[in-house]
Amino acid sequence: MRYLLVALIFVALEFSQPAFAQQDSAHAATVHRIVLKDGSEFVGTIQSQDSSQVGFLSLSKIEMRIPREQISTIVRLSGTVVSGEFRQADPNYTRLFFAPTGRALKSGQGYFSTYYVFFPFLAVGIGDVLTLAGGMSLIPGAESQIFYIAPKITPFHLKNFDLSAGVLYINVTSGSASGVGIVYGIGTYGTSDGAVTAGLGWGFAEGELSNKPILLLGGEFRITRNIKFITENWIPPGIDLIVYSFGIRFFGESLAADLGFIRPSKFGSSGFPFIPWVGFAYNFGPK
Repeated sequence: MRYLLVALIFVALEFSQPAFAQQDSAHAATVHRIVLKDGSEFVGTIQSQDSSQVGFLSLSKIEMRIPREQISTIVRLSGTVVSGEFRQADPNYTRLFFAPTGRALKSGQGYFSTYYVFFPFLAVGIGDVLTLAGGMSLIPGAESQIFYIAPKITPFHLKNFDLSAGVLYINVTSGSASGVGIVYGIGTYGTSDGAVTAGLGWGFAEGELSNKPILLLGGEFRITRNIKFITENWIPPGIDLIVYSFGIRFFGESLAADLGFIRPSKFGSSGFPFIPWVGFAYNFGPK
């Protein structure tokens, strides 16, 4: 099963290679959306501008001179133009379902997310290298809530490869428990159209660190302009068990919604064969 999972990830990476090549040849200029006061919208690149008008080239290669008095807003978009089509970048690019990717939030970027509604999470990027994140559960009627802190540093960044290290610490708001967590290193190779993520994590509890790491293998692959296939899989050490998951992400300029299915390899045969996963994220900050 482990070898099959590894093979699946690398096969998916091979299928995503054309997407990488397309993106490398994509339009390099910054893409903007111009919204006029009458509600009309145009997506393309700004060729020139002054105090009275904006020279604009639409994705369909239509040149226009737009008086500034007719413009309501000009919004910079995050994505690429491939074969005349604008592909919105995934705004929640620093995470798979639950696990982080190797990518860092840019300085001033952030997101507010929630998993299963009751587990909110807030993250903010500092200096294009450090990500500060954390949250607390909001379970109605519970005598104690769970809080979690998850800083991450990304010291290594290339065009299509990012390498990060971080920690996830979990504890309860009442009692004297020492808390549990995981220290990890993780890398992501690829683009917004397709990428593979792999990492190692060492769990800790009561001040003791695990001797053997848990392995993470994940991938993300664009299906349509605004839908991705995502898989996230955990292989603990020393036991014949794999926790694997798959699902889809719907995303726009700022919002992302994940619907996934989780299944441990040792799972009961009765009832629904998967555990559902639901997550939402609102992303903010500079593009």
